[in-house]
Order: sequence, then structure tokens, then C-alpha cells
Amino acid sequence: MFGDLGTVGLAAALTCLMIFGIPGGGKLKPLGWWTTLFVSMLAASAYKAAGGIFKLVPDAAGTVIGFLNGFVKGLTMPALATCFLIVILFKRLTTQQVAWIGLLFFYITADAGGFWPNIADAIENARAGLQ
Repeated sequence: MFGDLGTVGLAAALTCLMIFGIPGGGKLKPLGWWTTLFVSMLAASAYKAAGGIFKLVPDAAGTVIGFLNGFVKGLTMPALATCFLIVILFKRLTTQQVAWIGLLFFYITADAGGFWPNIADAIENARAGLQ
């Protein structure tokens, strides 16, 4: 639509979407719960791929993870990801809460193994392929 977005541009665009799309108020209606969760997944993956200033979010998430691990020694990333998933699915959350907890959740899942790291890798590979 506008040319090469790049990983930093993608991270910036998704951040704008979360900041302005969740409360709405413009021509489009606000993002729904599931859409917000999906956008937070893409944003967390884009942050991981973009680095730079967007590394602040993963660093903050790492601080939270380290803090939680200080209370519960031996808490693994998959266990922590499962706990966050339970909170997301069973706690009544606003879309803003879903966005921020979703960012943490998808950052954790990227380090927990399984399928989720593939999304950040795909974004990074797409960026590398465009250069």
C-alpha cells in the first residue's frame, strides 16, 4: 500500500493500532477482544524482530518474568505462558488489559518453545528477504 514497511515500521504501525484502535472513537469502531489479542501477538513478534527502541517492551517483559521467577523458583517459560493464557481466557479483561497482558504473553511464548517463536522468525525472515 505504501511501499516497504520493514520490521520497525510494522512494530510502529501495530503499536499505533493498539494505542488508537483499542479505544476507537474515529471512523472505525474499536478493536474487539479477539482482534486485540491477535494484534498484541503480532506486535510482540514484531518487537522481537525489530529490536532497537522496540526492545524496551521485551526488556520490560523480561524484568516482569525475572521478578515472578524470584518468587517461584524453577518456574519455566512454558509454565509461565500457561499461567498467562489462563488469566487471558478466564479473567474478565478490558481490551486495553488484553493488549498489555497479550504483549507479555506472546513475548513469553516466543521463549517458551513450540510454535510461537516461528512468528517472530517469519517477520525477521521477511525483513531480510526484502533487503
